[in-house]
Amino acid sequence: MGILDGKVAIVTGAGQGIGRGISLALAKEGAAIAVAGRTESKLHKTVAEIEEFGGRAIPVRCDVSVADDITATVETTVAELGAVDIMVNNANDSKPGKLLDVVDADFERAFASGPMATLRFMRACHPHMVARGGGSIVNLVTSASVRWDASNYGVYGSIKEGTRVLTRAAAAEWGRDGIRVNNVAPHAVTPALEWWMDKNPEEAEAFVAGIPLGRVGDPESDIGRAVVFLCSEDSRYLTGSTMPLDGGQSRWG
Repeated sequence: MGILDGKVAIVTGAGQGIGRGISLALAKEGAAIAVAGRTESKLHKTVAEIEEFGGRAIPVRCDVSVADDITATVETTVAELGAVDIMVNNANDSKPGKLLDVVDADFERAFASGPMATLRFMRACHPHMVARGGGSIVNLVTSASVRWDASNYGVYGSIKEGTRVLTRAAAAEWGRDGIRVNNVAPHAVTPALEWWMDKNPEEAEAFVAGIPLGRVGDPESDIGRAVVFLCSEDSRYLTGSTMPLDGGQSRWG
């Protein structure tokens, strides 16, 4: 018996990294997962991992920057899995960079795959969650938004802060519908982070040294398990919050 038995979740960017870890953690607690993302081979791999331990999952190809893909993802999930109880907005196409180096297209792509996609998914899921008597939405943001030195993080941090505001608004507006909406701000091992650490060993060592718990988080056991909590009855009185999952590195307040 899992604490999410009978629940249905959509997780974007679920073919690798944090999205994969969250998908595995939710599935191990009984949720059926719509594994959404752009690369079908990665989606099928995550689905196979879930099915290997007896979980239920379907792959759904989705580019979150495309409105029609978002609508189709929600419709496919309801048609094949029967409902939507949990929405995890993880996917985002945004990279660090100096403000003078960022071109307009970079910002527009980051916005489309970030706050815009999050809003579209939340609105598309809303009626289905209302029909179920409520639901849980978890949006991924970043501690880069609250760094004293925001150099290189202007675009990335700003679009994630946009998502944080959407989260608080949805929590306030939809609480009476039984829908809780929270953020997590993770540091976790991902293919992109591993690549950066390999290419920049001295900076990577300093980065890890600045984490009080002394390590980078695991996508499933550190990030995914926290998302399980946010989607369970154990957190039924928590909404509109941002949970820093960064080993104590950031200074939220």
